[in-house]
Amino acid sequence: MIVAGPGPGGPEPSAEVVARALRDAGMEVVYTGLGQSPEQFAATLVQEDADALGVAVADEAHVAAVTRLVTLLREQGIDDVALFAAGPVPGDAAAELERLGMGQVFEPGSAPTEIVAWVRSRLTQ
Repeated sequence: MIVAGPGPGGPEPSAEVVARALRDAGMEVVYTGLGQSPEQFAATLVQEDADALGVAVADEAHVAAVTRLVTLLREQGIDDVALFAAGPVPGDAAAELERLGMGQVFEPGSAPTEIVAWVRSRLTQ
């Protein structure tokens, strides 16, 4: 699975905590860090043949990048990947991201174990 963050800035410690929790749970994780574009997310997902993608989201620019990512994946026919976002998603953007195809949005206070359980449940379906 891939864990990454769009654009500059953002919840780097949160992304690192999620990546570490997934690794500790025995999952193979490619952590790209922050500063990735939606096109880079999609390319890394294909290159790594990943089954899941977690994206750190902290502001409206990140929401726009994730929206673009979901569109790119649809255009490429990639619809069998478990997608999730984590971080302080602004306003009602969480519901919009889920409507667009983001499988789950984990807001601040979500336990890493909750994220691990969700990813596991999607990968075993």
